[in-house]
Formats: sequence, C-alpha cells, structure tokens
Amino acid sequence: MSRSSTADAAVDLAAELVRIDSVNPGLVDGAAGETEIVERLADRLTRGGFAVEIVQGAGRDGRPSLIATHAGTGGGRRLLLNGHLDTVGVEGMAEPFGARIVGDRHTGRLYGRGACDMKAGVAAMIAAAETAAGQGTAGDIVLALVADEEHASCGTEAVLDRLSNRLPDACLIGEPTWLDLVSAHRGYAVIEVTFEGVAAHSAQPELGVNAVTHLGRLLAAVEARNTEIAASAGHPLAGVGSLTATVVAGGTSPFLIPDSASVVLERRTVPAERTSDSLAEIEGLLHQLQLEDESIRATPSVSVSLSREAWQFDPEDPAGAALAQSLTNALQPRLQRTPEPVAMPYWMESALWQAAGVPTVVCGPAGGGLHAAQEWVELAQVRHYADSLVEVIGEFCGPAS
Repeated sequence: MSRSSTADAAVDLAAELVRIDSVNPGLVDGAAGETEIVERLADRLTRGGFAVEIVQGAGRDGRPSLIATHAGTGGGRRLLLNGHLDTVGVEGMAEPFGARIVGDRHTGRLYGRGACDMKAGVAAMIAAAETAAGQGTAGDIVLALVADEEHASCGTEAVLDRLSNRLPDACLIGEPTWLDLVSAHRGYAVIEVTFEGVAAHSAQPELGVNAVTHLGRLLAAVEARNTEIAASAGHPLAGVGSLTATVVAGGTSPFLIPDSASVVLERRTVPAERTSDSLAEIEGLLHQLQLEDESIRATPSVSVSLSREAWQFDPEDPAGAALAQSLTNALQPRLQRTPEPVAMPYWMESALWQAAGVPTVVCGPAGGGLHAAQEWVELAQVRHYADSLVEVIGEFCGPAS
C-alpha cells in the first residue's frame, strides 16, 4: 500500500467506522456499544496478518476491546497505537451515522458521530499500521482499540491487564489535537455529598432542619472556592483546575421541609494537584459550614465516585522523546509548520498508560463539534496523520532484519 493509498484507506475506513453505531451504553441506556465495530475491525486486521485478541471488559456488560499485533522480525522497539471505539450519544443529530463528506476527499470534512472523537484517528492508525506491517518492521506494531473511554475506561483497564507482561516501549494515542502534541491534560474527581435534615410541615419550618438550605450554603462555598482556584498560579500549560456543582437534588413537596438533599461536584485538577486531595478539600468546606451553623449534621455523607489523575508528557523518557520527535519530524513538512506543545482541559487515557509505566504521546487529527450536534473531522488532517504514521512506525520500530 503506497503512502497516497494509505491516506485514501484511512478516509474510507473513517467513513465506514462512523456508519457503525457504537454509542456507549454507560452513557445512554440500551445503546449499541462496541461489539459490532470490534467484530468488523477484528475481521479486517486478521485478514491483514495481525494476531487479534478480543478482551472483555470488567463488569456485568463485559464490553469488548481489541488488541491486534503484527510481530516484527526482532530487535526493534514495540510501539502501541491506541484509540477508543465508543462515542457519546446522538441526541439532536440529524444523521449521526451518515458519514457525509462535504467537499472533496482531500480537503473536505467528514461529518457524523465519532468522526472527530475519535474514529478518524483510529482509522488513520489502522491504515498506517497495515502499510508499515506490509513494509516490515523489526519491532512489534500493536493496535489497542478500546471500549468505554467516554465513561469509565473499563476497556483500557482490561487491555492493560492483558498486556501486563508484554507492555510496549511507547504508546501513541490518536485523540483529536489538530496534529499538535499534548504536553499535559487535566484530571478530575467526582464527589457526591448528601445532607440529612429533619422533615416538617412547611408552615412550621422551625420544627424541621432544611437540608436544601444546607446544600445551598455548600454551593456558595463551592463557588467561592472555585474563585480561589481560578486565581491560583496553576500549571504553565494546563492552567488552573476548577470546582463545579453539576447535579443537585432535594425536596419532594412544596409543603414539606426537605429532610435530604444531594449534590455532585466535579473537581478538575492540573498536573501539580492530586485527585486524592479533593475529598479532603470538600470535607474542609463542610467543616467550615458546620462551624457556622450547628444545625448541619455532623456527618454529611461525602464520597468520591470516580477520579482520574492529571497527566503531563515526560520529555526525559528516551522512548517517549524519540516517538514525539519522530512524529514532529514527519508532520512538519506536511503541515508546513512545527507541531506545538498544547494542553487539553479534558481527561484522556494517556494518564492510565503512563501510570502503567508506558511513555505516552498524544496526537491526532481533529475538526470540531466534539460531543455536539454537528461533529466533523478535517480530512486533510486524517491524510497527513496516516501518511506520517507510516514513517513514525518504521523509524520507531526499526526496519525488518
């Protein structure tokens, strides 16, 4: 497969993948999930000479991810190309799986759910891996195409467990970055707080303890804390974190003092912060409220339901630095500019790979409308990325002996 045909194959596959409904059922009840798209890619890669493993995720759903390996001739480095196959929901989209191309296949746009986030990146990785495998490499080429990135990362956790005794030398994640290289991204903690009050008739509020009022005081304290965070020094590239209330509930009747109220808080962190500190941060706010109002119960329920650490690229790791430099060198003449170091406000699974000891680079084709009603990817970026990756894989893994 020539380089021009590699780019064409990436565009064709991107459209094919967008046509497959792979909405994450963790986000939308009854959604299709990743089974069909995994089966389609498993068949393609098996026919292309890759050794394919289907990895079932944890939990009752056990949704599938895919590992495909093309063994090298020996002596080279092992490179893993990673992308997620799930998407968010399609509410408000007229043709979520239409894979409509506006303009031509070289400079136009591909529309549809997952086009940008991140089926085009996955397609380019696969097309490049197929071409590089056909040319031959010394090191192994590994594709890890995972489920559930948009929710709880069960797919990557299962894949990391499967690869625990054969981890790659480096990982490249094809998330949309406009072909710049991510140097840092934020983490998050989801914290749930429940207040207990005392129910009473609303005509006699003095006989009750209003849990919603307590919740309101916490919301004010959260807003004040977020202002403090915004004014902090933060991280050189990732900026500052944030603290936000995202879900609130309380009360059942207009004539009843509510005896319970709850809030879900989201704490975004930057690489200088740890999500493990978020619980103590909220407990501190609650303690201050209790000092100000003794009617607040001594033990509001506080728990962290989900957390992920922030991440930053490690330029001191030889394999990671080599991968980043190779990618920069390959992209530069095609983009007619040098890819820049950028920070992302949202979390990516690079944090999981690096925590497992795998140096990780994040770079991929982009467009617009992530999680929105009009999602698209720029096809010129898909083509540049696919062609560049053929060079990157060959250089990183080494020529076949």
